Amino acid sequence: MFDLDEELKKLPDLPGVYIMHDNIDTIIYVGKAVNLKNRVRQYFRESTKHTAKIKQMVSHISYFEYIITDSELEALVLECNLIKEHSPKYNTMLKDDKTYPFIKVTTHEAYPRVFVSRDIKHGTGRYFGPYTSSKAVNDTIELLCKLYKIRTCNRRLPKDTGKERPCLNYHIGQCSAPCQGYIDEETYKKAIDEVIEFLNGNYAKILGNLMDSMKECAQNMQYEEAAKYRDLIGSVKQVAQKQKITTDDNADRDVIACASDGSDAVVQVFFIREGKLLGRDHFHMSVAQGDGVSEILSQFIKQYYGGTPYIPNVIMIQKEIEDVDVVAAWLTDIKKTKVKIITPKKGDKEKLVELAYKNAQNVLLQDTERIKNEQKKTIGAMTEIAVLIGLPEIKRAEAYDISNTNGVESVGSMVVFQDGKPQKNDYRKFKIKTVKGPDDYKSMKEVLTRRFKRAIEGSKGFEIYPDLIMMDGGRGQVNIALDVLKELGLSIPVCGMVKDDNHNTRGLYYNNQLIAIDTHSEGFKLITRIQDEAHRFAIEYHRSLRSKQQVHSILDGIEGIGPARRKSLMKHFLDIEKIRQASVEELMKVDGITKNIAQNIYRYFH
Repeated sequence: MFDLDEELKKLPDLPGVYIMHDNIDTIIYVGKAVNLKNRVRQYFRESTKHTAKIKQMVSHISYFEYIITDSELEALVLECNLIKEHSPKYNTMLKDDKTYPFIKVTTHEAYPRVFVSRDIKHGTGRYFGPYTSSKAVNDTIELLCKLYKIRTCNRRLPKDTGKERPCLNYHIGQCSAPCQGYIDEETYKKAIDEVIEFLNGNYAKILGNLMDSMKECAQNMQYEEAAKYRDLIGSVKQVAQKQKITTDDNADRDVIACASDGSDAVVQVFFIREGKLLGRDHFHMSVAQGDGVSEILSQFIKQYYGGTPYIPNVIMIQKEIEDVDVVAAWLTDIKKTKVKIITPKKGDKEKLVELAYKNAQNVLLQDTERIKNEQKKTIGAMTEIAVLIGLPEIKRAEAYDISNTNGVESVGSMVVFQDGKPQKNDYRKFKIKTVKGPDDYKSMKEVLTRRFKRAIEGSKGFEIYPDLIMMDGGRGQVNIALDVLKELGLSIPVCGMVKDDNHNTRGLYYNNQLIAIDTHSEGFKLITRIQDEAHRFAIEYHRSLRSKQQVHSILDGIEGIGPARRKSLMKHFLDIEKIRQASVEELMKVDGITKNIAQNIYRYFH
């Protein structure tokens, strides 16, 4: 259970990004903060005056999480990445998919140039950034080109050397005119090396010169000039801030670090996709006596990537593991393309691992008890279910549901829970193709047949088999699943999640037995969450289809029923289910419904 007051007390006095979730784990808001403690607390203070939108958002917050960063700049860039990835309901969304500027140095050219770029084309030079201020970037590029006499033209050098006269920048002393051959490649490259050194963070020399110039102008009462230097210093400082949240290599990688107190450990994983940090997760581990960071990381990698459907090309870890080559070869075999496990020693990659460690340490210090409670609700709950039905363990469970409107646009949902947590990347939806009318059993048979035929064929996204199939119902639904598995030559345990007359879960149907469950147990609560999630996902897909195509009433398929009689029936009964349950005599009470038509309706449903 998420204790709001306790979690607010644990917030750190550090910059970062906070992520608000609703009661079904959906991200509804992402924000950045210079000070996480001060910012997040404001949302829950009654004395703070909030807009109607914020009040509504706060009323839907079930829990929050946060990611610590080293600076406000990193928080801002990470906030942008997360908003683009998750499109939270209460965030104001940009319509133009804004991108941050980079500074590009065309190191592949004989005489490199320095300019601003908003997209990354690999193999065309080095990129620095992204940065949050276009003005600061442009000011800095202009300053660097002036100081080091870097060319700004688009001439192809040395091919075009001497073909045209030098430009104005040469005549005013701001370009070394490589277009005329006035500077050789080696000397020009030394100037570019100094530019790159500055962009890598060694900016003290340039800032010192600018400070001296500003002071000199102020002493000579040239205040306008002094103000220009002051603004330029601000721009340079803004560009000189280092951030690690976005990389320039467009790579998919996981960044893994752990913090341990000797008996417990927290492993933090940052997910970088296409060069951008888009999310993270943390995992609590029990530590064997004497195990250090290397042993913990080795065990984590083997257990985690042995069950996840996606493995990135690069895994960055904070400390080398003993069997790194063997583990990398094993992951390569699973992925079918090369996987590298690296331990960065310097630069932004090392700092990114350090940031993951800082977040792991924070979780270990402040959230260990909460994580243990979460484990009871997830892995612990899965273990309870396994013990209840006599299975050795359950890592992956799949649940299915059918949704339709009066038998029209029937759809099926497949939800996956891995270690007790929803694995939303593995969710699948099915549009029913072979079943006409409201037949949930036949619809479920089609869904299960399609799902497991694809698994047998090795179709991407279906190749992982569950340890347990959980059906929304009792004997009938379970037998449908068992029949499908038998036809396909598969052996997977199947249980039914049985509800009472009030649609509340009351037990599990397994091996022809109804097994009662303690309604206060974590296993029972997890079963309820799985049922609700399968139902929600099916309804969500069904609604999306309804919005694309007008829903036709099932009554249209009954002989003698036209628009007028359909309207009369719905006005009288209000609900298609009540029409389904009505007797011939009850149907005849409706205006315009004769005995013959009433019998047609009754026969159709029965």
